[in-house]
Amino acid sequence: MTLLEQVDAALATVIDPELRKPITELGMVAGTDVVDGAVTVEVLLTIAGCPLRGTITRDVETAVGRLPGVSSVDVRLSVMTQQQRDRLKEQLRGPGGRKGIPFNDEGSLTRIYAVASGKGGVGKSSVTVNLAVAMAAQGLRVGIVDADVYGFSVPSLLGITQPPTRVDEMILPPVAYDVKVISIGMFIAGNQPVAWRGPMLHRALEQFLSDVHFGDLDVLFLDLPPGTGDIAISVAQLLPSSELLVVTTPQTAAADVAERAGTLANQTGQKVSGVIENMSWLELPGGERMELFGKGGGLALTGRLTEALGYPVPLLGSVPLEIALREGGDSGEPIVDGTSESAAAQELRQIAGTLARRPRDLGGRRLNITPT
Repeated sequence: MTLLEQVDAALATVIDPELRKPITELGMVAGTDVVDGAVTVEVLLTIAGCPLRGTITRDVETAVGRLPGVSSVDVRLSVMTQQQRDRLKEQLRGPGGRKGIPFNDEGSLTRIYAVASGKGGVGKSSVTVNLAVAMAAQGLRVGIVDADVYGFSVPSLLGITQPPTRVDEMILPPVAYDVKVISIGMFIAGNQPVAWRGPMLHRALEQFLSDVHFGDLDVLFLDLPPGTGDIAISVAQLLPSSELLVVTTPQTAAADVAERAGTLANQTGQKVSGVIENMSWLELPGGERMELFGKGGGLALTGRLTEALGYPVPLLGSVPLEIALREGGDSGEPIVDGTSESAAAQELRQIAGTLARRPRDLGGRRLNITPT
């Protein structure tokens, strides 16, 4: 291979940090030039204010700069024309930049888990984030919609501070720990409250699902607000194939309220995939378990939901209360990331593994196979 061909091959290994595809495949490389080992690469950004221009520049410099015979790398950034952006949108979303909710397409194989709870304070968002990161670590393509519009917290739990990139009407979600994330908190300055009524909530969720380009996902999580209000009903309407994961603590009062969130499935036509008991116990320095919130609430809830819904609702796992789990949320570093072998990290990974292994029902779906 000539050095120019090697440069082109190296550029094919540079992945756009938002679209998660090679920049060569996305039409972002406008040209390359090599003169006596000095390489010049012209890269087209989707928009002028691309927040990850520095990341793209560094990745190109690293990929090309390690080639034998390259003495310097000059990355020149420019911006796509409207025609080039239209071609990119058509490449990503289909002819005409097709709109609608892609997860409802007949051929979609994305598993959708709506994480619900009866009341706040049970750690629902923390569970959602850690399950998503654990699945991404297993090689799955994962996304999160922070549907808790009033109490959004997913961006801070993942340490996300950058805003989404907007390419005309298409929104590219930020990525953290290989998880694509969208939240109303990314569009609000500071810590301002959101004071919206039902129709606005429904429209915001619909826009997240239709305008945000997640690409092909294996799993999509929705972090729902507590209770059985507007968002829970809108999720059932907008994503009829979504399944519920109900989070509770062992406390009887929490399990009683969580039962209502689960039995809502009788009215919405959703399926409850299981119950996750959080804050199950606190391990003391001597190895004893202190059950701060009582015992057995999660198991009792599965029994009541099984009876009410008419099919088995399993207890997917019991996650202990740990300081490291709380610290990870505060610092934006999920406990399942890395090599932590704490009881909470192991239990969350086990739950994620169980959910990841569940096959998607292919009954009645087109497989695009033609006999020869």
